[in-house]
Amino acid sequence: MTTALITGATAGIGAAFARRLAADGHDLILVARDEKRLHEHATELHDRHRVEAEVLRADLSQEEGIAAVEARLSDRKRPVDLLVNNAGFGNKGRFLEVPVADELTMLRVHCEAVLRLTMAAARGMRERRRGGVVNVASVAAFVPRGTYGASKAWVVQFTQGAARDLAGSGVRLMALCPGFVRTEFHQRAGMGTDNIPGWMWLDADRLVDAALRDLARGKSLSVPDPRYKALTGLSKLVPRGALGRVSSTTGRKYGPN
Repeated sequence: MTTALITGATAGIGAAFARRLAADGHDLILVARDEKRLHEHATELHDRHRVEAEVLRADLSQEEGIAAVEARLSDRKRPVDLLVNNAGFGNKGRFLEVPVADELTMLRVHCEAVLRLTMAAARGMRERRRGGVVNVASVAAFVPRGTYGASKAWVVQFTQGAARDLAGSGVRLMALCPGFVRTEFHQRAGMGTDNIPGWMWLDADRLVDAALRDLARGKSLSVPDPRYKALTGLSKLVPRGALGRVSSTTGRKYGPN
C-alpha cells in the first residue's frame, strides 16, 4: 500500500486526483484550508474505497501551513510515495490593478510552497529509491501573461530541472499543464466563464487519468489533451511579440492575471 499527499485536495483537479488514487487503492493525505470539507471528502473516500484518508489542514500562503506539510512529508516513519502539488489560485485584474500583497501571496503558493514541499518529499523518496512528484502548472506557462503565467512557467522550469538532477534515482518529477478545467478556480477568483468556448474545457477526471499515464511513462512534462498540445506547440512558432499581444488580449478575456 502506498500513500499520496495532495494539496488543494477538496475541489477540482486535486479532488480528481484523490478520487482516482483512492480507487487505485492508495492511502491519502488530503491538504487544504477548509477543514470541514477535508473531513467530508476524507470520509467519503474512506467509505467508498476502504483506504486510509488522513486530513491535514494547512494554508500554503502562510509559513505555518507550508511548514506543517513539510513536516508530514519529512516523516520517515510514515513515508509519502506520491506528492501532488495542486494548490493554487488566480487573481482577477491586469498588472497594477492587483494589490502587490495578493501577487506575493500567489508567488508563495505557486513557487515557494512547491519548491519546499518538493524538496521535503524528494529527499525521502531518493533514500527509498522510489516515488513521484506531480507539480500542477498550466498551459499559461508557455505564454507571456502576468504573474499567474510567470509563476506557472517557474513551476515547469523548476520541475524539469529537478527531474534531470534526479534522473536514475528512482524519483520521478512531472509538471502537469492543463488548460481550462471545470473546477471552482474561476468562481473563487471572481471570473466569469460564459465567454470561454466549450471546446476549451477539459474534464478533471480524464485529465488526471492522462497525467498519471504520463507520470508512469517517465515524462517530466504533461500537456494532457491533443487540443492543448497543439496550442502549446503553436506558441513555440509564433514570434514572442505577437504571442504577447495575443496572450494579453486572450488573458483579459478568459483567464487570470
